[in-house]
Amino acid sequence: MAEVAVQQEKEAIFSKKRIKLLTDPLNDNNPVTVQVLGICSSLAITVQLKPALLMFAGVLFVVAMGNVVVSALRNLIPNRVRIIAQLVIVAGLVSIVDMLLKAYQYDVSKQLSVFVGLIVTNCIVMGRLEAFAMANKPWPSFLDGVGNSVGYGILLIIVAFVRELFGSGKLLGFTIVPPSFYEHGYVNNGMMMMPPMALVLVGIIIWVQRSRNTKLIEVEE
Repeated sequence: MAEVAVQQEKEAIFSKKRIKLLTDPLNDNNPVTVQVLGICSSLAITVQLKPALLMFAGVLFVVAMGNVVVSALRNLIPNRVRIIAQLVIVAGLVSIVDMLLKAYQYDVSKQLSVFVGLIVTNCIVMGRLEAFAMANKPWPSFLDGVGNSVGYGILLIIVAFVRELFGSGKLLGFTIVPPSFYEHGYVNNGMMMMPPMALVLVGIIIWVQRSRNTKLIEVEE
């Protein structure tokens, strides 16, 4: 009976092991704050919240679906051309994202410009394909892709939220800081609109997470 229960747990759609694929990247194994991947995109697309949200949605689609496709084809892809095959799959998915943005969010697509195309070479995307999808079944690979994308997206959203709010007093184009604040001397922080500030905010988030999570504290020998 115990063996049957263990087998059922392994086969469950949302077993503890599979739930961990979703939750680990949010904290203990976050792709940005722990693995330090995908940092570059946080510098240019987090001036406003809307581009950050759309970039997160694009990465979510590409990583999750890319993981599923690569996992489904992993036994058919020759080992010597696996990287090329992965790049082709990701490039196709990124092209879909790019066309959808141009069709429905043209202004934002111009803001994101080259950064949408650079999803192809995003370390998070290729890292999950190579490290996980090539060795696991489609469903766990999908969950892994979603978890890592959300872990990446949370950081983008936090940085964009802070930069847009304190840099322009707005969020998603809506005025948040009341005009009376400006009448009493409040001034938007222009530094928040500069790319280096994104790196400063990312550094602060990494410092806070590593100081609060004992699993990430490096023990000196």
